[in-house]
Amino acid sequence: MKVIVRNLFIAFTLLSLFPLSASAQAIRVLSPDKLTYLDFKVEGGKPFYSAGYRTVSKKDTLDVQMLEPSPLGLKGTFGDLSSNLKLLNHKVQYTGQPQKYHLRQGKQSEISYDPVMAKFDLVNTQTNVNFTVEFQISNNNIAFRYQIHPYRETLSAVVTEELTGFDMPSGTSAFICPQSDAMIGWKRTKPSYEEYYIWDEPATTKSQYGHGWTFPCLFRKGEGWLLISETGVSGNYCGSHLSDATPDGLFTIAYPMPEENNGFGSAGAQIGLSGGGTSPYDDKSGFTPWRTLTLGPSLKPIVETTIAWDVVEQLYEPSIEYKGSRNTWSWIIWQDASINYNDQKEFIDLAASLGWEGCLIDGGWFKNIGRKRMELLFAYCKEKGVRPWVWYNSNGGWNDAPQCARHCMSNPISRKAEMKWLQKHGVAGIKVDFFAGDKQETMRLYEAILSDANDFGIQVIFHGCTLPRGWERMYPNYCSSEAVLASENLVFGQPFCDLEARHACLHPFVRNTTASMEYGGTVLQKRLNRGNNGGTTRRTSDIFELATAIAFQSSGQNFALTPRDLTEQPQFEIDFMKQVPTTWDETRFIDGYPGKYVVLARRNGSRWYIVAMNAEQEQKKLTIDLAGLFEAKTTLTYLHDGKDGKTPASTTLTTNKKRQVSITLLPQCAAVLLN
Repeated sequence: MKVIVRNLFIAFTLLSLFPLSASAQAIRVLSPDKLTYLDFKVEGGKPFYSAGYRTVSKKDTLDVQMLEPSPLGLKGTFGDLSSNLKLLNHKVQYTGQPQKYHLRQGKQSEISYDPVMAKFDLVNTQTNVNFTVEFQISNNNIAFRYQIHPYRETLSAVVTEELTGFDMPSGTSAFICPQSDAMIGWKRTKPSYEEYYIWDEPATTKSQYGHGWTFPCLFRKGEGWLLISETGVSGNYCGSHLSDATPDGLFTIAYPMPEENNGFGSAGAQIGLSGGGTSPYDDKSGFTPWRTLTLGPSLKPIVETTIAWDVVEQLYEPSIEYKGSRNTWSWIIWQDASINYNDQKEFIDLAASLGWEGCLIDGGWFKNIGRKRMELLFAYCKEKGVRPWVWYNSNGGWNDAPQCARHCMSNPISRKAEMKWLQKHGVAGIKVDFFAGDKQETMRLYEAILSDANDFGIQVIFHGCTLPRGWERMYPNYCSSEAVLASENLVFGQPFCDLEARHACLHPFVRNTTASMEYGGTVLQKRLNRGNNGGTTRRTSDIFELATAIAFQSSGQNFALTPRDLTEQPQFEIDFMKQVPTTWDETRFIDGYPGKYVVLARRNGSRWYIVAMNAEQEQKKLTIDLAGLFEAKTTLTYLHDGKDGKTPASTTLTTNKKRQVSITLLPQCAAVLLN
């Protein structure tokens, strides 16, 4: 009884009504710490929400609105659920009993999630169709989704449009990536979330292709920050993105383009509605994916958020105990010509020398090596204590990428036969490439590959693909996805090398905040070709490259080291790469600004790895506060680039009485600290 009374008391203290206009009242819901707020109202038959954070001083509490009143609603075979609506009832509940879960391959391993739940039941007064808007409000985070209820005898529906909006206050700037045209780019393989971001430009900027912006999207208004994304997308729905903003700053949810997936499949979403049956999945139907907001007065909640995983559930049990993997990868520097039997043996040997878990054999193996000799490579891997990873083309009929093996992953019969062969020969994982957009048809393929791979104890990396949306928790054998302009572009063109530092100091604030990112970093050669004597030129320092191994989060990292690095690089750099982990127990943001610099700490076990990276063209002096990580007078290993930025060294630094260290970073240089 005491718990019930306490919960009711908390619910009432978090809920209030106050007038926003003469015609409507907003229902306010606060987070457990009362510093994040959601306002919901129905005005003129249309639902709206707004959100922000609160600053508290001795004198007063000030609301900082990050989203102005924004529309809600859906359209589909059930009619229009954005107008002619009436609020039937609402419920706000806070149990004060956190949900605790373990995440094997994220930025944090042990997570406690403690939201306030708010449900708003609405009805269209003309069609009598009911639906619910469900919100979860936690500290610095808001997640919401819709549930359409059965109507008349209808237990299925197609959603054709979502009216959900995000109305930015005037003066908001954005760090966002444009959604490309469909069926363009190399061999018609786009969209694949591989475009250049805009940096700190007005939120009303028109996107390059006119199709809006891919998730996640970061916005700044004054001192406040807002991250928008989505999570919980499985084969039961399509992926979405943000439209271009109106001149007044209103973004809306945009569904896939009809041309995606070579024009095959619906651009909307087909869903079942709960029929009140006995299946455990029955009460989970009729839902859209979650829309997520992370907001606050600093970048700390943006970088540290776990909301993408908090609101989803694991969809199946792992068939084995999956672990992180550090992989050698010939293709990234040695390119297509390296996909041959002898070169792959060199990279298997390299993995063994480094003590790494795996070696990725990339596209071209089917033709250049063949299955019989691949089996010999698999046996060689076993002899060396290295687990192989194998590349596949996802294609069944949606792109023109010529790399084999094609048609092995697109059909369930051939896919399961392939998985059986891989399992027989000890393959740890697969990298599946060249997907075709965000349609539900494509999402079903992602899920099918993951599910089948788990049956055979195989991990999965996706490349040339969409943003993963909660998949680290939903699919226990999921490893990582590209969905970014990744390291391959360093080889393809010098302009990308010139911008590498800027990209690297952007991704911890945007792309990598909500999902694993298979970037393929840590290039230690100065020239990006096999002989280290031609091709593009790396602009970043050695330590900057070591720092990317920490800054970019992915449980499966395909690093860009080559055999010559073992003799041409300082031994301390190789020693660092030998022990660098790929899974993390904790992540803390310390300092930084998107695209300029970042100071980030990650913990694996009892060891902290702190990176400081400078993307700007001027040197940067930093005093790094390590309180909460180390005591005063703690001596740390200090990897730095030397006073000239070209003489990497490993020395030590000791925290002062305030548990701080002071360092100077030259342009496109970095530092790494570890205990």
